[in-house]
Amino acid sequence: MDITPLVPGHRQLVQAYGDGAFRISGVQHTGSVLVFPDVVYPWSGEISAEGLADVLAAADDVEVLILGCGPSMTLVPSNLRRTLKDHGIVPEPMDTGAGCRTYNVLLAEDRRVAAALVAV
Repeated sequence: MDITPLVPGHRQLVQAYGDGAFRISGVQHTGSVLVFPDVVYPWSGEISAEGLADVLAAADDVEVLILGCGPSMTLVPSNLRRTLKDHGIVPEPMDTGAGCRTYNVLLAEDRRVAAALVAV
């Protein structure tokens, strides 16, 4: 049984993760990534305002930021949480696997979502 959520073909769907890489809409990406509904960028994996500058720049299009923190969830630093909130973005930290799945569900619901995923 296929449990892949139904999303429009042009959307960036996370299909697989592991071994330091992601497969997103059929394309292999090595290392950490920033995933938006229409584009994927390589990312340093730095969970800070500087590391997430591309997300802050897209604040008008992002209401929820999934933070896939690696093998386990870590807390979002309070100064980053405040910066994101000032831009109208709600951060949702979790481990990377849960982040991939949650991003896909929110994408299928047509939410204004982005994901910052640390490679595992």
